[in-house]
Amino acid sequence: MSGCSGNCSSCSSNCKGKEPESLIEPTGEYNNIKHVIGVVSGKGGVGKSMVTSMLAIELALKGFKVGILDADITGPSIPKTFGINTRAMQNEIGILPAVTKTGIKIMSINLMLPDHESPVIWRGPVIAGAVKQFWHDVVWGELDYLLIDCPPGTGDVPLTVFQSIPLDGAVIVTSPQDLVSMIVKKAYNMAKMMDIPVLGIVENMSYVVCPDCGKSFNIFGGGSETVAEELGVPLLGKMPIDINLTKMVDNGEFERFETSYLKDAVNAIIK
Repeated sequence: MSGCSGNCSSCSSNCKGKEPESLIEPTGEYNNIKHVIGVVSGKGGVGKSMVTSMLAIELALKGFKVGILDADITGPSIPKTFGINTRAMQNEIGILPAVTKTGIKIMSINLMLPDHESPVIWRGPVIAGAVKQFWHDVVWGELDYLLIDCPPGTGDVPLTVFQSIPLDGAVIVTSPQDLVSMIVKKAYNMAKMMDIPVLGIVENMSYVVCPDCGKSFNIFGGGSETVAEELGVPLLGKMPIDINLTKMVDNGEFERFETSYLKDAVNAIIK
C-alpha cells in the first residue's frame, strides 16, 4: 500500500500485510507456568482424561511440578480419578486448585459445583469463559508443566484453548478403530491450523492381555502406526485395556499405578 510505514500495530487499514491480532491471554500474576501441553482427541470415549492423568503422574514422579486444567466442562472426570471430593477454595488473590497426594494441582468445574453429579447446562460461550477463568484466575503458582484435558472434537472449547492459552504442544489420543484415520486427522489438522505443534499420538485400548496365557490380542484392530507415519508424527505409546487401571480410576486411586505405558510420551513432552 502506498505510504505504508511497515508498522502494522499502529495501522487502521485492513490490508493483506496486516498481522492478525493475537488472542492469547496472560495467566494470573501469581503464576509462573513454564510449559503448557494440550491433550486432545477427535472424538469422545477414547480415554483422553486417563492419558492426561497418567502423563501428569509420570511427570510428577520425575520431580516436575505439575498441574491439570480440566477443560472438559460438561464431562469432568479428573477429580474422581484422583479421589478428590472437596470443593475449590478461594482467597483474596484467586481460586486455589486442589492438590493430590503426590502434589499435582487440579482445577475442574466439579470442584466448584454443590454436587458432583450436577449437570453443567451451559452454552458454548459460557463454557469457554470458564476455561479462560481457570487459566487466569486460578492460583497455579510455580509449575513446570500444565496439562490441559480438552473436551473431544473441534468445537468452542478446544478452539478457546488453542487460541487463548499459549500451548507448547499437543498430544492426540485415539483408539484402534477403522475410523482412527479420520479421527486423528481432524485433531491434527485443527492443531496445525492453530500453529500448535503435535508431539505425537497415543493409542488407548490398544490391546488386551489374556490373564491365562499372557498373550496380547488386538481386539479392536489397529491403524495408529499407519496414520502416525502418514502425518509424520511419532506414535508415543499404546495403552492396553487394563482392569486394574479401571479399578484405580473408579476408586480414586489412580496415583497408585506402577506400569509406565507412556514413557515415550513423557520424553516427548520434556524434550
